[in-house]
Amino acid sequence: QFRKKRLRFGRSRIHEWGLFAMEPIAADEMVIEYVGQSVRQVVADMREKRYAREGIGSSYLFRVDHDTIIDATKCGNLARFINHCCTPNCYAKVITIEAQKKIVIYSKQPIGVNEEITYDYKFPIEDTKIPCLCRTESCRGTLN
Repeated sequence: QFRKKRLRFGRSRIHEWGLFAMEPIAADEMVIEYVGQSVRQVVADMREKRYAREGIGSSYLFRVDHDTIIDATKCGNLARFINHCCTPNCYAKVITIEAQKKIVIYSKQPIGVNEEITYDYKFPIEDTKIPCLCRTESCRGTLN
């Protein structure tokens, strides 16, 4: 039921690295699970500051629920390379398997070979804006 899709990471026109389909993917299919360490919000906050001090430019922290974050910064899989897009071809969904919450990326539409996998990060609105680089026709201009 959860057959892994063939994916590769490579240079992205959106931002540095991205994740790309190596096979056609139909709409509403599981693409990949976002894997990393499950940590509490307090730990994620401390790690984010530590990563900044260590010069790690990108941290890969994905919120599961109010107090659970998946940190894929140092021990994640290729899903961490999925870029944000204002008109994405995928979406993230939290599912529960054997009482454990997991983040799974599903396709919203058919995805062709070599097409970049994207989803909307849905960051909360904040005063300090993060510029969006997706360059789509309906780009909101910021991630938050």
